[in-house]
Amino acid sequence: MEQVLLRMEDINKSFGDVHVLKNIKLEVRAGEVHALLGENGAGKSTLIKILGGAYTRDSGTIYVEGKKVDITDVESAKKNGIRVIHQELMLIPYMTIAENIFLGQEPRNAAGIVDKKKMQQDTEKFLADMELNLHPTDLVGKLNIAQQQMIEITKAVSFGSKIIVMDEPTSSLTDNEVDVLFRVIRKLKENNVGIIYISHRMSELDEIADRITVMRDGEYVETVVTKETEHDRLISLMVGRPLGDLYEKENHVKEEVILKAEHLASGVQVRDASFELHKGEILGFAGLVGSGRTETMTTIFGLRKKSGGHIYMDGKEIQIPDVKTAMKYGIGLVPEDRKKEGIFAIKGIKFNTSIEVLGEFMKHGGYDYKKEIELTRKYVDDVMKTKYADLDQPIERLSGGNQQKIIISRWLLATRRILILDEPTRGIDVKTKSDIYHLMNRLTAEGLSIIFISSELPELINMCDRIVVMNQGKTAGIINREEFSQESIMSLATKDI
Repeated sequence: MEQVLLRMEDINKSFGDVHVLKNIKLEVRAGEVHALLGENGAGKSTLIKILGGAYTRDSGTIYVEGKKVDITDVESAKKNGIRVIHQELMLIPYMTIAENIFLGQEPRNAAGIVDKKKMQQDTEKFLADMELNLHPTDLVGKLNIAQQQMIEITKAVSFGSKIIVMDEPTSSLTDNEVDVLFRVIRKLKENNVGIIYISHRMSELDEIADRITVMRDGEYVETVVTKETEHDRLISLMVGRPLGDLYEKENHVKEEVILKAEHLASGVQVRDASFELHKGEILGFAGLVGSGRTETMTTIFGLRKKSGGHIYMDGKEIQIPDVKTAMKYGIGLVPEDRKKEGIFAIKGIKFNTSIEVLGEFMKHGGYDYKKEIELTRKYVDDVMKTKYADLDQPIERLSGGNQQKIIISRWLLATRRILILDEPTRGIDVKTKSDIYHLMNRLTAEGLSIIFISSELPELINMCDRIVVMNQGKTAGIINREEFSQESIMSLATKDI
């Protein structure tokens, strides 16, 4: 019989009147990768926050290596050999890599002083094990999102933990970095570490997961052996019914050119970007990490200063020095980094939805609260079908996918002509992805134009009318729908230009 490292039984958790976990159970064996699967809002993140000590359970029992344990905070979780790599990064940007990795467990010399030399030496070894070409004294705030994600993983796996939770660990990683991570995971398995792995990418689960536990609406559904279970079966368990086709592309492209960028430049990240966006079009942007996709869009949105080139709207050249001007032209942007750039974490759902259009609710020197609530509910409830307790609930209390729905609701409320979606499906479940794809079709049918940045080539290929491929800050090529293939995209993304 394989050794059971972790057993969670009858775990319950409520926030006010909302019962988010209902008698959940989970068993993880030594040397096993055990995936947690479910829609956003299914309770996965709440469960692992209880295991990691960020939340306390209302009832239920936790056993580690057969011994009943009481996890009341993060320190008690660590003492029981449990480490959690959260989807939202927990690093301190103004501290070095070494300081972040050893935070709270700094080595000390005989005099009780922090041994910085040993910290740097050990960090160098940890970074080498993770195949990261970084220095221990590099400031974390200077790293890109993918590098920060790898530092979070390094921090968790480097101190002999028995149970490691990885919540969407590959959401910001390149293919090469994912390969490195999977090699590390296999090494951990050989050392009998138990890994709880949360991901919505079925291909990853096929490659790395031994068993999968499915949750739905805060309840345990079933635990299955990965290699014995088809994807359709998993999706059916997640949503309670067959999902049908994930992608349903409709063509709403008109001849009218809404936006045109010509030889756009901004610093070293955007060197020569040119493209056209038609009315009703879904225009994809592909490219490797660092190719300049996001920077091109933040330049158009007024977050970055344009250093060269031209932007045209309806055939007339325009200047967009700031976000206010971009919004005046009817442009909205759902940002790549949800936590850092998207949400006001401690504020409520209504605030996070209506913040960009508060002026619309001013009426004869007063404020039209009724109109604000009606419009918020229209987008949050009717359009995005968000799961939440009440409109004043802090957005940080929602799952990642439901936070994303609120951010999209905000920009649907504020956007008139062009919606830029930067990695909108990163770290969200397959059902929510399907909802976003259907929304994109509906919006373009209504005349909105969409710019869609994604690192997942299948969703670009299935959802876009054309794809712009970026490479080293330049437009490497533009591919029409009838010519779409992963090979044609990657050829442009990797060639020397």
